[in-house]
Amino acid sequence: MWKIIFTTFWVVFLAELGDKTQLSTMLLASKSKSSLPVFMGAASALVLSSLIGVICGDILHKYIPAQYIQIGAGISFILIGILLLIG
Repeated sequence: MWKIIFTTFWVVFLAELGDKTQLSTMLLASKSKSSLPVFMGAASALVLSSLIGVICGDILHKYIPAQYIQIGAGISFILIGILLLIG
């Protein structure tokens, strides 16, 4: 159990570093008089989006083998990367 927790933590932590969400949060914090509400809002949003991802993954896993989900996710990331490069 702890291995899954730490692996998930590091994967999500590294994926979120320097992305649009973190940059937006820095901008909001720089414009706010208090950083605590910005932190609470950003943390709540990440928790909620993670919950949605876990629930959707759990439902998908019941109907689609994990291998197909991984392949679909990989193809999606490649397509998004290509679309971002194209502009």
